[in-house]
Amino acid sequence: MNIGYPQVIELVGQLPEKDIQKLMKYIQNKYYTFPARERICHQRHTPMQELIMQAPTWTDDEYNNYLETRQHINQSRLK
Repeated sequence: MNIGYPQVIELVGQLPEKDIQKLMKYIQNKYYTFPARERICHQRHTPMQELIMQAPTWTDDEYNNYLETRQHINQSRLK
């Protein structure tokens, strides 16, 4: 059988939610075992990927504060 990724996604989308959850668990157990994760983690990354992975992140509170501030700034432009 030779089907592409879009066709697989379309077929999965037609499954009942319970079956989608079963499929997700199967895929996680089958393809995301420790050795697979180890291969992913130890692959070489481009300098941009390294920069992104080492960049600081915001806490939920910081991000929500940013969103509120942006909303105030955007609303002040309309006046």
